Amino acid sequence: MNLQAFADLLASHGLRLLPGSTAVPVDVLVQLPDATIVRFTARGTTLRLRQYAAEALTSIVIAAECGCGDHHPQTGPNRVTLSAYAVPLAERVLDGELLFGWTHHEAGRLRLADATTHFFALLDTLPTTNTRTLVGVA
Repeated sequence: MNLQAFADLLASHGLRLLPGSTAVPVDVLVQLPDATIVRFTARGTTLRLRQYAAEALTSIVIAAECGCGDHHPQTGPNRVTLSAYAVPLAERVLDGELLFGWTHHEAGRLRLADATTHFFALLDTLPTTNTRTLVGVA
């Protein structure tokens, strides 16, 4: 499964994959229907899902390599990411060592297709909030 297929799967559940997500190693940012953001990572022997307020999302400008401005623009593209000061509202963790007998970096070697099941399992355990409803405006 590639990121586009994962994005389509999320969309079928009313979720939105955000830019900056990577399939290898798994590190995805997803916007939930209530506008909160979840970050799902697979590192070492741990699968982790953290939920953040919508305001935790920020954009950073990646500087051009040389920055001289003569032959490259002085600023590069924007990248969507979580603020360095973001504090999770909730966190869910699967300990692969305890649950699956993993001993080294098995979570970090998971393919996105294999990690997706764990993503949805952890997502189902998050507290639900109905504080906001997204409304489309034409």
